[in-house]
Amino acid sequence: MTRMLYRLGAACAAHPWRVLTTWLVVAAAAVGLSLTAGGTPRDDWNVPGLEAQVGTDLLRAEFPEAAGAVDRVVVHDPDSDALPADAVAALTDRLADLPHVIAVQEPRVSDDRATALIELRYDVPVTDLDIFGDLAPLEDAAQPTVDAGLQVAFGGEVPDSAGLAAGGTGELVGVLVALTLLVLTFGSVVAAGLPILVALLGLAVGSSGVLLLAAVMDVSTTAPTVATMVALGVGIDYALLMVTRHVEGLRAGLGVRDAAATATATAGRSVVFAGATVLVSLMGLGLAGLATYASFGTATAIGVVSVMAGALTLVPAGLALAGPRVLPRRVRSGTALPPARRPLAARWAGRIGARPLPWALGALLLLLTLALPVLDLRIWPADVSAQPEQSTTRQAYDLVEDAFGPGANGPFLVAVDLDAVPASDLGQLRADLAATPGVASVADPVVAPGGGAAVLVLEPTTGPADERTTALLDRLRADVLPDGAAVTGQTPVFADINDLLGQRLWLVIGFVVGVSVLLLTLAFRAPIVALKAAVMNLLSIGAAYGVVVAIFSWGWGRQLFGLDTDVPISSWLPILMFAVAFGLSMDYEVFLLGRIREEWRRSGDSRSAVVAGLASTGRLISAAAAIMVAVFLGFASEGDLILKQVGAGLAIAILIDATVVRLVLVPATMALLGHWNWWLPRWLDRLLPHLDLEPPAPEPVPAPDAAPDDEPPSRVPDWAGAR
Repeated sequence: MTRMLYRLGAACAAHPWRVLTTWLVVAAAAVGLSLTAGGTPRDDWNVPGLEAQVGTDLLRAEFPEAAGAVDRVVVHDPDSDALPADAVAALTDRLADLPHVIAVQEPRVSDDRATALIELRYDVPVTDLDIFGDLAPLEDAAQPTVDAGLQVAFGGEVPDSAGLAAGGTGELVGVLVALTLLVLTFGSVVAAGLPILVALLGLAVGSSGVLLLAAVMDVSTTAPTVATMVALGVGIDYALLMVTRHVEGLRAGLGVRDAAATATATAGRSVVFAGATVLVSLMGLGLAGLATYASFGTATAIGVVSVMAGALTLVPAGLALAGPRVLPRRVRSGTALPPARRPLAARWAGRIGARPLPWALGALLLLLTLALPVLDLRIWPADVSAQPEQSTTRQAYDLVEDAFGPGANGPFLVAVDLDAVPASDLGQLRADLAATPGVASVADPVVAPGGGAAVLVLEPTTGPADERTTALLDRLRADVLPDGAAVTGQTPVFADINDLLGQRLWLVIGFVVGVSVLLLTLAFRAPIVALKAAVMNLLSIGAAYGVVVAIFSWGWGRQLFGLDTDVPISSWLPILMFAVAFGLSMDYEVFLLGRIREEWRRSGDSRSAVVAGLASTGRLISAAAAIMVAVFLGFASEGDLILKQVGAGLAIAILIDATVVRLVLVPATMALLGHWNWWLPRWLDRLLPHLDLEPPAPEPVPAPDAAPDDEPPSRVPDWAGAR
């Protein structure tokens, strides 16, 4: 692989305009194809085997109209006066005339007559392009009512879909912060801009691939945003790694093309391996048992592969075009002053290497302390009550709760198979349900036109996210419902999915950790290092979980993310955050271990190798992590609660991993272990293929007289082969 990557880098550096033109053509073709043949993301909540799915399937079969989307329009008089009946009736008529609306229920009016709830049903699901994310028809229908001085708020599937998309401001801020950090890192605008451009071009291809994927399978509505977030971060990091190695080569006297080719062969191998660990982690999402989770993994994998390809081809091409301009101006002009003291990373590395035990114990204690809030972790699907107060869906939620009780925001649907339960028993079943503690009301049963099923609408006394609502669901299933009756609806479906994800979390963790340990062992031929890396990644992710709980559930700084109330952790977060964060943590592990192993092979002294490896990569890891944190926080600054928690969680995980773990705990424990870091049983040595991650860098030689003025030649390393 080393020879292949060297030749790839040399070829791209030798023909940069061809590479750039090819990428532009591919990107244009991908974007054009996605616009013409791409699909629309949609959420698939069907999970065969769940208890709620049984009731959902029965209702879909017996009540065909139940397959369409359902919205709620809430009308309220701000002065708490009785609503004008004619205004409510006129609004109902306008809603009935909207495209795809097949039924509008009689308005449900509160006891004080100040609030009315109007439910409308569509003949298409919310994922249909005609209604998905389009709030304009509802707003137009409600405008005369608003002009009359009444408050109108919207809830339900279409308003929810309209609020899913982020505005893009946060991502733009994240990219600008990343660019600023790159300029400070390299001291050159050219060197700083190249990783951004490479990541954006690779992202264009990857995003188009996600839309094409949506044409052949269901892709979650949130998956493209998560894919963009991860791909943008790793794309910048991978390009940063390669540009850093290229700059080192130039400073060592290599020519531009040789430095680009060498960077592709050395740093490029780290990119390939780090990307492979991210892909393994993403594929672990498929074990969660939920189709929409698998789409998260596949969509994000497309983005990661695209930016990897961009890093391996566009970076050497861009470096060849940039020439010596990737170096700071003072270095190019020869006026740069020698450093007055050792770099900060080298001084930090020496301090860790001198007293590794107290540093290791201190880092471990800090991680365990940060992880303590996990003991209070409560996982639940995000609901509308956690949205900002200014959103129309949150306003509708609050109005319904005030007027009709919290349970009106999450009614249960009791589906009854009349082949198993006689229709004559429906009255008694309704009475049993109404007598159950925690039930506010039960509507009269409605029998399907075909007579095969009936449905009863039950409203709890508590809201969807309340733990007592989940307890009521369990009580109904265990003690009240007869065989042939099943509880379904949004809250029961999410409760069952929540339980499923909790059970599958350990399967995903086992798969991701096991395969990652195997890959690290193959790369570094050091099983102890691989196992230690996995344990430390688990510690850092556990600490990140704890901080997320403290922010969102304890309220320690939730205002920074636009939240006005404590919320449970979204059931999406634990598995998704683990898979992505574990893969990204392995990126930094590869960057650090590659250099430490390289130094160890040169010197044979394990402790000095740790110090030298940390000294050479400390600044790189810090810059890469800061960029990743900036990108993730940009996404966390907008969007719905899931994106806020995922973005914040990943930013926290990367921050902890790149500081406490990668810059303290890893080098400290490696310094303590000494030569045991690289212990390898003979039998395992015979089984493992030789995959040296970082081959020795070439050394410059004096330039012959025939060399071009702008391209100092250098010796081609032995492992590169003929060019």
